Amino acid sequence: MNTFVKRIQERYHYSLVVLKELVKTDFKLRYQGSFLGVAWSVLRPLMLFCVMYVVFAKFLRMSDGTPTYPVVLLLGISTWQFFGEATATGLRAVVDRGDLLRKIHFPNYIVVVSATIGALISLGINLLVVVIFAIFSKVQFTWRVLLLPLNFIELYVLALGAALLMATMYVYFRDIAHLWEVLQQVLFYSIPVIYPLSMVMDNDSLDKWGLIIAKIQLLNPIAQTIQDIRHNLIAPETQPTVWTLVGNPLIAVIPVILAFLLLALGVHVFRKHNRKFAEVM
Repeated sequence: MNTFVKRIQERYHYSLVVLKELVKTDFKLRYQGSFLGVAWSVLRPLMLFCVMYVVFAKFLRMSDGTPTYPVVLLLGISTWQFFGEATATGLRAVVDRGDLLRKIHFPNYIVVVSATIGALISLGINLLVVVIFAIFSKVQFTWRVLLLPLNFIELYVLALGAALLMATMYVYFRDIAHLWEVLQQVLFYSIPVIYPLSMVMDNDSLDKWGLIIAKIQLLNPIAQTIQDIRHNLIAPETQPTVWTLVGNPLIAVIPVILAFLLLALGVHVFRKHNRKFAEVM
């Protein structure tokens, strides 16, 4: 029994060492040869935020009219970019690390996890910028910030589940990468990232359907998580969530259940096929 436990501990320690080295290597390679280096982790969402804010908030008037909306927009873009980056890099992780997987024996899932953790580090840097903006915008933080770890765990679970599932599919079908790019665009505009949810709820042309559509949008785990993070960090008074819009808690918990079901599906599919990766690649 002691020998078995010792082997498990050694394997766990070895996996952690490999994961740590892969994360460090991926992060260094990401900005290798770049003059600004890691600064791009901050500049990229800021540049996108500036474009989105000028086009959508100023010209197209897609704003909830509150002073905190710019910070809400920046936070939404930062969290969405994490999801997009984690799934895009995780999708290609197994194929991109194919040579390493053939040479060194370690659990294949580690390459996918390391890709998503790299995106998580970028998100952490972006969140520091968001908090600085929030302080200068005189955002009044509440006790709800204590709920943020749960929100980010759900967001990471969602991204990891999708990455594991698509990484497996990408080994067999390279078209998955192109298909996911299209689906990402569809998802991006189908949820309230660059436009406030109130614009859907209070849309006169939609009449009573506006509130129903808003509730359906928030049943999407990505939309639910982003809105929860905005609500808990920046503006609990102006950012509705599935918990405040849907009266039935059994319905409100659906997106959370879907996120963990996606992770379970991703783990199951990945474990079922990972032994054949070397043969297929």
